[in-house]
Order: sequence, then C-alpha cells, then structure tokens
Amino acid sequence: MKPSKIAIIHDWFDNIGGSESVVEQFIQLFPQADLFSLVDFLPPEKRGMLLNKPVQTSFIQHLPFASRHFRNYLALMPLAIEQFDLSAYDLVLSSSHAFAKGFIPTPGQVHISYVHTPIRYAWDLQQVYLKNSHLEKGPKSWLTRCILHYLRNWDSRTANGIDVIIANSKFTAQRIWKYYRREAQVIYPPVDVVAFEMCAEKEDYFLTVSRLVPYKQVQIIVEAFRQLPDQRLVVVGDGPLYREILHNKPTNVEMVGYKEKNELICYMQHARALIFAAKEDFGIVPVEAQACGTPVIAYGKGGALETVRGLENEQPTGLFFYDQTPQSIVSAVKGFLQIQNKLLPKNCRRNVTQYRKEEFSSQIIHLIEKITT
Repeated sequence: MKPSKIAIIHDWFDNIGGSESVVEQFIQLFPQADLFSLVDFLPPEKRGMLLNKPVQTSFIQHLPFASRHFRNYLALMPLAIEQFDLSAYDLVLSSSHAFAKGFIPTPGQVHISYVHTPIRYAWDLQQVYLKNSHLEKGPKSWLTRCILHYLRNWDSRTANGIDVIIANSKFTAQRIWKYYRREAQVIYPPVDVVAFEMCAEKEDYFLTVSRLVPYKQVQIIVEAFRQLPDQRLVVVGDGPLYREILHNKPTNVEMVGYKEKNELICYMQHARALIFAAKEDFGIVPVEAQACGTPVIAYGKGGALETVRGLENEQPTGLFFYDQTPQSIVSAVKGFLQIQNKLLPKNCRRNVTQYRKEEFSSQIIHLIEKITT
C-alpha cells in the first residue's frame, strides 16, 4: 500500500548539520509531508532547506529561555516527544540522534527511523560528558546520572516501536545492535559532493574543520602542531573552546572561526590534508574534504574507517593514527609528508561519489517501496 499521509519528525531545529541534511532530503522526496520537531529555532535565512515548511513543535518550544537553552530541558524531552499525535499518518520518517524515534506509533503505521546515533552522552560517552560538564561528584552529579539512567532505559525501549532502522554507517549499526539489539540497514547520509569541487593545486597548510567542543579533540591537533613548528595549521570552526584554544595556540596555528560554505570549500580545496581527530558515527567533514581532492589524516576509529581509504588500499585517500594524543598526530603528519604523492586528488574524489544525494534518495525510495508494497 502506497502511503498517502507522511510525517517527518526530527529532534530539533536550531542549526544546520549532517542530520538536518537527511531531513532536507526527506522533504525533497516527500514535499507533501508534515514536519514535527521538539523545538524550531532555525533562523529565517536557513529555512530554505525545509522548503519553508511550518514545523509543529512540542511544549518545550514555549518554556522559559528555550530559544537559547532548550537542551537544559533534556529530562522533559521523552515526555514531550510522546505528546505528538501522529496517528493520522500511514508512514512516519524519523531523523533521530536523541529523541525523535520515541514518539508513540500506532498499529498499522509504518515507522522508518534514520538513527544518526544512539544517544551518545547516555551510553558510551557518559563518563566523558560528566567530566566535561564538571559533574563527576556531588548532588548535581547524582541527579544527572539518574536522568541519564532514565534516558538509557527509555532509549532502548522506544527502539521497539521502529519497523525499520537505518544507520548512517556500519559503526553506528554496531552500536545500535549493542544497545538496542536491533539489526540496522546502512544507508550513508547525503553529502553535497557536487558543491565540493575537486582542486589538484594545494597550498602549504593543513586543515581541521570542526565545532570546537571537547569530544572533537581539536585541542590535541593544535598541541601536535606545537611540536611541528615548520608546518602550518588552519582551524575552521567556532564553539565553547574557541577562546581557550586561541589563547594557548602556537604561532604556526591560525584560528579563522566559522566560515560559510563557499569559504569553507576554498579552504578544503587548497589544504595539503585535512586532520580529523574525533571518533564520529559517520563524520561528514572527511567526505567533503575528499570531494575537494584533499586527503585525510584521521583517527582510526568510528566512521572514518569506512569513508577514508588507508595506505593498505591500492588507491589510498589518507592515513590513520590510533591514539587521540598530540604525539600520535605528530607521527601521522610526518608519515603523511613522506608519502603524500601517493594520495592523489582524483582518487580522493572518486572515493566519495557513493555519498551523493542522488544515491541516498534512491536507496530511501527503494526501501520505502519494499516496505509499503
């Protein structure tokens, strides 16, 4: 039966990132669908990716200070997502890195969930989250631990309400099995490969692109270049750690802040290599860099192992380091300088054509047709 009424539900809209790109493609495929989210604070200039569709939000949208601090209402989000009445829809597509998959489905309704990750800070990154939030001891620590315990139970239980789980990588599929005991089909997220044009002419700098938050590990990349005074590093991105990194960086590191897409592409096209130190479920930045013909020096865990071809490959597009330490990155950069001529821009570009938006859309349509006919 071809679905006649379709809903798309996403965790929250406050900025544009990889998960929002998935929602954008869902909307492109089903422009008639209704759109739901816990909160919607997306600025007017970025609403084009939603085709300027209205978003039906939860009660959290109207709570005090929600526009700036809606994440402080974390404990209320399971309750809020369960208040959406989606019973009128034949098909619900959820884009979930936290709560969207947890609405209450109805019998006969098809729920397909694109799971970007099981809730990181409730599962394997709990201790990192507590440490970075200075919540390792005391009453606030125990309250937070209780909330995270509740979220884990809720997150695992609500996975039972999904008919088909899609994971954004094999790594995420393994985590879904670990925490939910559910099989997931891997469909890699859409990347605007066309916009990130290849450039074979490189300049004399390395690049890292990231939001400056602790788990992205940008600080250890900067520290590595303190030990590489003859090499230049450009850091693109903003975030809570910006000032701290800026005040402690060596002179061969340049902080340029957040850049719009056109400027970001220019930086990626001309870098000698992108350095990526985070353990990500997928990691869109290494894919964008390779689309520009730029090789990647990546932490050898998580999604990067699927998107970057190491030196063991006949047509390598990068190399890996295996410890999140400055010294490990120093060794990787020195290794890169010895073999960089083997990492050809055309091979980098060819490696990421599988992540095109068209490929994503084709696989989603095929899956929905298979499930609903």
